Amino acid sequence: MKQDYTLEIAADNNFSVLNRIVNVLNRRRVRIKKLIAHENEEDFQKGGAVLLLHTTPDLMEKVKHQLEKLIEVEYANYTLGSEQYFELSEKIVDVD
Repeated sequence: MKQDYTLEIAADNNFSVLNRIVNVLNRRRVRIKKLIAHENEEDFQKGGAVLLLHTTPDLMEKVKHQLEKLIEVEYANYTLGSEQYFELSEKIVDVD
């Protein structure tokens, strides 16, 4: 049964790294509901993304391992549900 998952990725801020991440998800036919990409404030060469995905538990584990194989990706963690996505997105997006 498909469920929502929050995927947090830390990666190098290189050209086309977000494209590679999306390609991994597209190849597995994982639905991206929401996506926020950001640059690390302390080091512009590092960044990350927070994604809200809709998929099965088995496929989520496969996607995680596939993303960790990318050279630019430092780590990829996922949690069940959308609560973590909204918590992380509030930290990333500055509301002034």
